[in-house]
Amino acid sequence: MDPTDADDPLAAGVPATGRTVLTGPSNAGKTRRTAAALREYIDRYGRVGVVVLDFAPTVVRDGAVLGGRLDRFDVPRVAWTGTLVAHAPRAESGGDPERALELARANGRNAERLFDAAPPARAVFINDATIPFQATGDPSPLDVACGGASLVVANAFDGDLGEGPVSDAERTALDRLTEWVDRRVRLQGAR
Repeated sequence: MDPTDADDPLAAGVPATGRTVLTGPSNAGKTRRTAAALREYIDRYGRVGVVVLDFAPTVVRDGAVLGGRLDRFDVPRVAWTGTLVAHAPRAESGGDPERALELARANGRNAERLFDAAPPARAVFINDATIPFQATGDPSPLDVACGGASLVVANAFDGDLGEGPVSDAERTALDRLTEWVDRRVRLQGAR
């Protein structure tokens, strides 16, 4: 089957073509549902041309892991994976806005290398899509990285970000990301 003609949804109701973003608060199931869609896509269409961009930092708060990488959910190998060794600017900065911005800029610079290295793709799965843009608020590099893909599935945090330049830029990045996609799936509560 050709995925460009697919009209039945993947796991979690994600269409097999177009651009979808899953948003919600911490522990709403965004990464889990992205991983499920990735597994189903590969089961149907194979791994050729499948790219994963994983930008998630791992943050432990009160003994609970918040977020984390897609590979926590037993995802199959794909054609190419770009994994950002990501900082969690707000969590790591100790409340210092300048330090948070410095860490966010480092994430952005390191993500640029992944965008440059990513091969052309027919499907792109993005975990924690706003992390590289916490300094700029501009997710347009995703448009280039996802160029000819017939499917893009991304997830992004949508909850209380607090105040400061990193939070402001991340809110802007989420707004622009939701304008770029064809559909947004809002997830509620912890899963």
